[in-house]
Amino acid sequence: MRIVLLGAPGSGKGTQAKLMIEKYRVPQISTGDLLRAAVAAGTSLGLQAKAAMEAGQLVSDEIVLGMIRERLAERDTENGFILDGFPRNMAQAEALDAMLNSLGKPLQLGLLIDVDFDVLMQRLTGRRTCESCGQMYNIYSSPPKMDDQCDKCGGTLHHRADDNEETIGNRLRVYENQTSPLISYYRNQGKLRTVQGVGDIKNIFASVSKILTDMPKGDAAPAKVTPARAVEMKAEVKKVEPKAEAPKEETKKAPAKKKAAGKKKAAKKKTAKKKTSTKKKAAKKKSTARKATKKKAGKKKVAKKATKRKATKKKAAKKKSTARKATKKKAGKKKVAKKATKRKATKKKAKKR
Repeated sequence: MRIVLLGAPGSGKGTQAKLMIEKYRVPQISTGDLLRAAVAAGTSLGLQAKAAMEAGQLVSDEIVLGMIRERLAERDTENGFILDGFPRNMAQAEALDAMLNSLGKPLQLGLLIDVDFDVLMQRLTGRRTCESCGQMYNIYSSPPKMDDQCDKCGGTLHHRADDNEETIGNRLRVYENQTSPLISYYRNQGKLRTVQGVGDIKNIFASVSKILTDMPKGDAAPAKVTPARAVEMKAEVKKVEPKAEAPKEETKKAPAKKKAAGKKKAAKKKTAKKKTSTKKKAAKKKSTARKATKKKAGKKKVAKKATKRKATKKKAAKKKSTARKATKKKAGKKKVAKKATKRKATKKKAKKR
């Protein structure tokens, strides 16, 4: 079983990967983990990666692929592996295919955990984590019983600073622009399978298991790289600057096919941009509505408290007034009784005389 996991941040790839590891006994290969381990161990590739990071540069694809190659040489990968976090773009996907084919371990499957944009927004902006025990909550789908307090241990719930709409929106746009084209790449190879990542985790995993059971057992054919794409890859690897535009006369002589391809690419880019803009507007609208609802609920709560306070004050005033009246009445009766006693005494004295 040799698969690559695809999906946007918050789609639940990590959760499904853990379940797959337990059931199928194959390792999850995360490039982030590989980099950290190599740097900590001080391997040749780890030292190269450290030097790049300290210089404020991205770790090259060549180094990352070298680390993956070393990891695949270990015995626990004999029955397969789950790649997570790599590839992130087309150039990496094609370079990975070339390396795996040379090792005789081509990918069999590209598994996409697909989740709607609005759901991803809710999952990521609504995340809360207990600072004491690490218990996870979501204020929209699985909220705690008390705000900012863990049900499990009573600890304080933490909201990550980068779990805000602007930051998450940027992360999702990067995914849409760079990683999303991989879906078409693996679909064209006949390797793509999709699972809807919404609902109960066990049900999602049942769908994943069914796909893995039906997965072809033989090795998939190597991916084909077009001549045009090969030139692009070469330019990306060597970081060659783009060439200056050709003179107008030469442009006129360019084949009609090239022109049509350019127009098609521009239209595709425009559609993708429009789609991202629409999703962003929808997310913003939803957020505004949510804030308005919370504000309304808050006002209602304040009004309710004010009414309760008013009623309590009224009750207290009434009680005080009743007590005052009773005291006056008692005092009046006492006065009348005193006068009556005085009169009686006066009459008694008069009789004696």
